[in-house]
Parts: sequence; C-alpha cells; structure tokens
Amino acid sequence: MASRLADSSFLFMGPQQRPIKPHRFQPLKSPGLYYLKWKSLPPTRIKHQRCLIPLRRITTVRAVAVPVAPSPADSSPTPAESAEYRKQLSESYGFKQIGEPLPENVALKDIVATLPKKVFEIDDVKAWKSVLISVTSYALGLFMISKAAWYLLPLAWAWTGDCNHRGHDCAHKSFSKNKLVEDIVGTLAFLPLIYPYEPWRFKHDQHHAKTNMLSEDTAWHPVWREEFDSSPVLRNAIVYGYGPLRPWMLMWHFDVKKFRPNEVKRVKISLACVIAFMAIGWPLIIYKTGIMGWIKFWLMPWLGYHFWMSTFTMVHHTAPHIPFKYSDEWNAAQAQLNGTVHCDYPRWIEILCHHINVHIPHHISPRIPSYNLLAAHQSLRENWGKYLNEATWNWRLMKTILTTCHVYNKEQNYIAFDELAPEESYPITILKKVMPDYA
Repeated sequence: MASRLADSSFLFMGPQQRPIKPHRFQPLKSPGLYYLKWKSLPPTRIKHQRCLIPLRRITTVRAVAVPVAPSPADSSPTPAESAEYRKQLSESYGFKQIGEPLPENVALKDIVATLPKKVFEIDDVKAWKSVLISVTSYALGLFMISKAAWYLLPLAWAWTGDCNHRGHDCAHKSFSKNKLVEDIVGTLAFLPLIYPYEPWRFKHDQHHAKTNMLSEDTAWHPVWREEFDSSPVLRNAIVYGYGPLRPWMLMWHFDVKKFRPNEVKRVKISLACVIAFMAIGWPLIIYKTGIMGWIKFWLMPWLGYHFWMSTFTMVHHTAPHIPFKYSDEWNAAQAQLNGTVHCDYPRWIEILCHHINVHIPHHISPRIPSYNLLAAHQSLRENWGKYLNEATWNWRLMKTILTTCHVYNKEQNYIAFDELAPEESYPITILKKVMPDYA
C-alpha cells in the first residue's frame, strides 16, 4: 500500500524564510515500504548568514518512508493507484490479474443470477463422452507405462494420474439426472484412487460451502501459529508438509467419526468398496506383474493423481493476497469469486481433467457440469471481470505458494516459515534457491 511522507520536500529555512529547492526522491518498487534516494546536492557550497541547521555537503541519503495518518481528503487510494498496486502484486506473485475487492453488498445469488441458464443443464451425451475420454486416456496411459523406456515413465505416470477426475461431477450431482447412476459411476471412478467416494463427497461439499473459512474449509488452509510453535517435531513435519512435500500430501477420509450420523451408512458402503478393491485388485496386479509391476502400474500413477489434485487445490485458493477468515467475518460471494483462482494449464491437462481449473464458476455453483465451465467463465468475465483472479500456470506462481503461504496472520494473511523460524526452515530456503522464478 502506498506510503505517504508527511512532507514531500525537506526545507532548510534561513532568516529570510526562503526554501532551498526540494530534491527529488526515487522510490524502489515494494508495497508498503519505500527506499528513498536523495539526489546529490550541487558541488558548490551553500552559504547562509544564519541557518537553523548547519549545512554540510550531502551526496546520498537512504531513508525509509514511514506511513502517517492520511488526511480525510486522501484516505483512500485512487482507482489508478489501486490498479497499479494490483498490477505490481500480479507480477510479483505470477498472476495475470488480481481482481478488485468485491463490494460487501454483493451476494452470491446476485452472481449466480447473471449466469446463462444453459450452463446448468446436464447433457447425457456430453457426460458419457467425458467418461469415454477418461477411460480411453487411462487405458492409453497404462499402455504407455508398459511400453515406455524408463526415462519416459514419469511422463506416462503423469498422464495416467491426470485421467482420474471423472468422479468429480458425480460428487457434485452434475453428472446425470439419475442419482443412482451418479453414485455408481462416482464409486467406480474413485476405486483406483483408494478414495472412498461418499466420504470424499461429503468433505468436498464442505470445502465448497466454507471456502477459505478458517477451521471449516476441508482443503488447504494456513497453519495455525500455535501448531507451528507447539513442538520441534511437529514444526519440522509442518515445514516439509507445506513445503517440498506439499504436492503429494494426502487427505484422509477413512475416519467414520468425522461424519454426521445421517452420513455414516453411505460412508461405510464406500469404505467397503475401497477395501474390496484393495483386497482383490492389488493381489491380482501383483500376481500378474509382481511387486515392481504394482509400483509401476498402480502406485506411481496414484502418486501422479495426488500431485495433480494437491497442486490444483493449492493454486485455486492459495495466494498471499487471498485471505482466510473466521465465520463471523466470512462472505460467501467474496470467498467464491474473489477467493478462487482461474488458472490456465496446457491443453492436454485441461482435457484430461475436464476443465477443473476453470475453477471460479465451479465455486459460484458446483452444479455446473464440467463441460459447461468454459461458457460459464466467459459469462463471469463479461459481468464480473474486474473482480476475477486469473493466472496461467508458471513457476513463480508455484514458488510463491510453496515458499510464502504458510502460517495464518490476520493482518498479512500469511507469514512464511523462514520468517518465524529461519534456522528450522531450510527446506523453504532450498526451495527459494532451486525453484525457477519465471512467470
């Protein structure tokens, strides 16, 4: 935020009260803090008969601009100043655009009302076409794994892991008008992932209902300072988990006690399906291909899937300027429109994951089928474009998330681990050194 000097020029006053010509200051770009360079005074000596302050020849002064309370007339930045500040933040964080704050009086229903009705329509042909794409792509991935040279296996694993996203629409009840069909397709789609469909659906619905709400959001959220300070062992685990291991961190959905009584029956059915798949599927894979085959054909694609899902989830809701709020301060429209990020990935990734990274309309209404997300996003751009956060995937974006967005702070949103415990945050220091920084 732009800091202001109490007086933009320093005046040396002699007895005649005539000011010396003020010198220009050059601010270096940094939000909230400015380093000021005083241009060198002329080499000739300045003479005054009487001077309140003895003058000396000064070449360079380095000073910090200290914010002062602004007058009512200039308490708010101009639109041009706000736009320039957001532009600087965008460049710094790796965004294409950081949106303006959404006004408090805008409700989520106001945003939903601007979307075309057709984007909510379920098209069975398009839905089953997307299933065909997922099944075919997964089969192709397994074929590539079986034939690829060892140095091409990571690409094959990444491809195969990105194919397992078809259950998402089923979980949001936007796949079919027949809810039994949705549950069957969703359960089958989740089985290779060892994810119980119903527990994931319940927790994921909570993420959509409480996006960026402290303690309530079930996706990625900031670390609590109390957790970070509680013990050295936990602190080290958190630093690794939110740093270099974050793209592979898994969410656990096997604890029945975490669900409401009316959800437990469906949760247990999903758990039984997953256990049956593990009890039958894993031995068959090992019988046909051996332990190395199990690692090659199941474990590595599974880790690939978690890499994509964790990375997608991080990018969608995590940035230094996106706040998490307590429930009494939380605003649904701000969280879903201002607190969600649209991120463009390479075309092949978008096709395989069914455009889940067109994420803002997905949070405005999870009932929009995946094949309609592009049309819905275009509508949001036309009606709410200046409020949207948009990015194209790049290394600076990932570096910002992995090295900055750590511990919750109400004023700053996040404090990085290495600011709180630099001697114990060497994984973050290493990431800062080795990760590329280009956008």
